[in-house]
Amino acid sequence: MQIKGTTILCVKKDNQISLGGDGQATFGHTVLKKNVSKVKRLYQGKVITGMAGSTADAFTLYEKFEAKLNQFQGQLLRAAVELAREWRTEKMLRKLEAMIIVADKDNIIMISGNGDVIEPDDDVIAIGSGGSYALSAAKALMNHTELSAEDIVKSSLSIAGDICIYTNQNHIIETIDRNKS
Repeated sequence: MQIKGTTILCVKKDNQISLGGDGQATFGHTVLKKNVSKVKRLYQGKVITGMAGSTADAFTLYEKFEAKLNQFQGQLLRAAVELAREWRTEKMLRKLEAMIIVADKDNIIMISGNGDVIEPDDDVIAIGSGGSYALSAAKALMNHTELSAEDIVKSSLSIAGDICIYTNQNHIIETIDRNKS
């Protein structure tokens, strides 16, 4: 599923996991809002999430995912698998047009309505129409710089915003310090 309209990027490097997104909401080829927050913290601030797709659908997924996190005491992978299962089996949820990336201090996971629960091999993942631009930039920066995860996310989102018409330069980035519990 290719989501049009945003860029969400998550990077794990050294002692950080950073997840960021742009702030543009579009309708067709029109910018509706420039400062939407597509990134939020859940489960007592221990989990960071970013969404791409239809706003109402994404907020429905946030609510469902947060309920799964609470049900499984913050176990990210178990909550992600259960959300994907429910998303695929419930008739109403199957129509949702959104994707989310979720992360805690140890894991990064992308969840889609196709039943995908994907952990990236190389500690970087992106979704949305600008996702491939941000992903390419992040991979290059991970391999060729000493930047932190947060700085890689900032730089990569900026590059994506320069290329993708559905991505702007208003970024929200959340970072988890992996050394803290």
